[in-house]
Amino acid sequence: MTTHLSGLVYLVHRARWERKRSRTAKELLETEHKYLEQLDLVLTYFVTILKAKGTLKPAVLETIFGPLESLYSASHVLSFHLEKGNLGPGLENFCQSLDLYGHYADNLEQANKTLKEQLRKNKSFRRFKKLQEARPQFQGRELEDLLPLPLQRLHQENSLQLLRVQKLLKGQKTQVLTPGRWYIREGWLLVVPSKGEELKRRMFFLFSDILIAAKPCHPLHLLNSNKLSCQAVYPLHQCSVDKVFGHTQSQGGLLSLSFPQKTLLLMSSNQQEIHDWYRSLTAAVR
Repeated sequence: MTTHLSGLVYLVHRARWERKRSRTAKELLETEHKYLEQLDLVLTYFVTILKAKGTLKPAVLETIFGPLESLYSASHVLSFHLEKGNLGPGLENFCQSLDLYGHYADNLEQANKTLKEQLRKNKSFRRFKKLQEARPQFQGRELEDLLPLPLQRLHQENSLQLLRVQKLLKGQKTQVLTPGRWYIREGWLLVVPSKGEELKRRMFFLFSDILIAAKPCHPLHLLNSNKLSCQAVYPLHQCSVDKVFGHTQSQGGLLSLSFPQKTLLLMSSNQQEIHDWYRSLTAAVR
């Protein structure tokens, strides 16, 4: 009876969680489309034409626009995943391009400096820039307004995810919203207990510095029926991750997470899911 009830609790929570995820994916998709449109303006009316015309030297062009084309591609892939409702794989894929954003952020000051310099020295570039910005598609915006967009977008997207997870967790004890923390992925996994107890189904949230394990609150609870209760927070700076095989007859798999005071065994009947978690965890631990 208890097992049957906990199974129902899980199903109710899974349905609610899926609804919230699809709502977040929809919100992200809408802002992603707007963001891609704005990036497209810079690439179409500046980068592509400037490359063809040779108005700026390649090194100068590279300094001003940096890895903008690669950032556009990364966002394009993310919006493709979001359109299909694949929030997890989309964000995991997107996390792999965070280095590009780091490079773009480090270069932004130099990019603005070089842009000002070129506007002062290069008459044909100055004229070209004015002409492009006068196009109706720009709606009065200047190149200077559009260049910081990738960084604003990235922080907005990450804040949305952190806020969503914070709202999912019961109470304020677990502080999810922390500066410098990045959301990576989430999902249901089975915890294999050390003693012969039954498997526990838990929701895991993976961030750049911690892993949170949570369980559903009771569906009949007056205030928290649709929330999760945080069970543990595992810091990743002292964690090692291993894949364990041979426990699930070639279906699914097992992950072993070793922390100084604890070893956590996580299981899933879906082999791809275990592989994805392994990849995300090793990347986060690195």
